[in-house]
Amino acid sequence: MPILNIQIMQGHDARQKAALLKNCSTAVVDSIGAPLPSIRIVLEEVAPEHVIVAGEIGKAMALVVVRLIAGRTDAQKAALIAALSSAVHASVNISQDDVRVILADVPKTDMGVAGGITAQAAGR
Repeated sequence: MPILNIQIMQGHDARQKAALLKNCSTAVVDSIGAPLPSIRIVLEEVAPEHVIVAGEIGKAMALVVVRLIAGRTDAQKAALIAALSSAVHASVNISQDDVRVILADVPKTDMGVAGGITAQAAGR
């Protein structure tokens, strides 16, 4: 069920964006063992003039917000953060110093899954 929203600056080509989506999907599978069919990713591009990093307008950055069904261990979360940071860097060449990953646990009762039922009702 991991749902990722990734924000990057405009200006990356289609090949880089496809690599980013695929590499982040693989990072989620490899780091926390989530099944590939359950992963959803939305990529958003932001105009450089709408970004400020360390006081510099237009500096390259990436923000990855991940919503997970609650229950992952601290070690799994740390592995996911590291894997996503590496995937972003490898895909669009943004320094890992300028990649941020935010994880948000969602209670099983608050996550809708296939068929419009909660993750808890689906036995996840």
